[in-house]
Amino acid sequence: MHIHRSMLGMLALVGMSICPMDLTAQVDIRQDGEKISISIDGKHESDLYLAKPKPFLHPLRSASGKIVSRLYPMENREGEMKDHIHHQGLWYTHGNVNGIDFWGNHPSFKKDNLGIVELIAVDQTKGGAKSGSLSARFAWKSPKGELLVEEKRTMVFHKHPTMRIIDFDVELTAKADANFGDTKEGTFAIRTAPEFELPDAKRPAEPKRTGRMVNSNGEEGKSIWGKRAAWADYSAIVDGEKLGIAIFDHPKNPRHPTYWHARDYGLFAVNPFGVHDFENNKSLDGSLKLAPGQKVRFRYRVIIHPGDEKEANVAKLYKDYGKQVK
Repeated sequence: MHIHRSMLGMLALVGMSICPMDLTAQVDIRQDGEKISISIDGKHESDLYLAKPKPFLHPLRSASGKIVSRLYPMENREGEMKDHIHHQGLWYTHGNVNGIDFWGNHPSFKKDNLGIVELIAVDQTKGGAKSGSLSARFAWKSPKGELLVEEKRTMVFHKHPTMRIIDFDVELTAKADANFGDTKEGTFAIRTAPEFELPDAKRPAEPKRTGRMVNSNGEEGKSIWGKRAAWADYSAIVDGEKLGIAIFDHPKNPRHPTYWHARDYGLFAVNPFGVHDFENNKSLDGSLKLAPGQKVRFRYRVIIHPGDEKEANVAKLYKDYGKQVK
């Protein structure tokens, strides 16, 4: 049977539509109901959960497959602290927007000012040989359903032989007069696995707490809480392997270098708004006011790496990050 060239072209296009590039991608990202699943080289890495009251990424893994984020309250693990039920994986919210709490907003809390971060749409999921990305929009709503802020979020997951790298890019657009209030309760955060907590006799003996906390200024331990720094790093021994988690504050972020809401019990958070808490000076005001239509953008990078901050050369990784992202 003779097939015309134009028909061959059509068949080629049909074949492309049936066998998209993403099927051979080494970083695979796809929506599965109320979550977006991320896999690298055929192995499941994490899920972005989209359901109310806020989206969160769970779990976080090293390149060797070890989990470095707390499992509670999504799963139960012996030896984990069961405090702060609203600390779920990796998330982005704030504790005071027009008096509405989007941070401590777990449904079990009996408060009348609990905000909801609700999915508007997943705009894109895209795989690739070296990285994959997802883009989604979320509505920050008051308990009465008033839309205060629309969030546009892009997350990029990079394939690397020894590290896991996640880029987080968020644009917040005010849909009403929106005041991001001065409170320590925020904003871009990870609750780490218990191994990353500092040693404390009041906590379970196992798994052993071996945490080390350090920032870009060389400050260590509990003292990094409330300090300004370009990056911070937690490291620990996890199942016999020394691993670290670094968070980078992009040099072009508002109020760079940022303040850190970094706790010895495993809360690891960036917060540019909590100035009077962190400086212990009630005369200061770190709030950010946006008029309807105004926007603000924040970018962060998370690197899960082998070794501590010195062995992983986190300072150089941060310098490279500042050059790469415009």
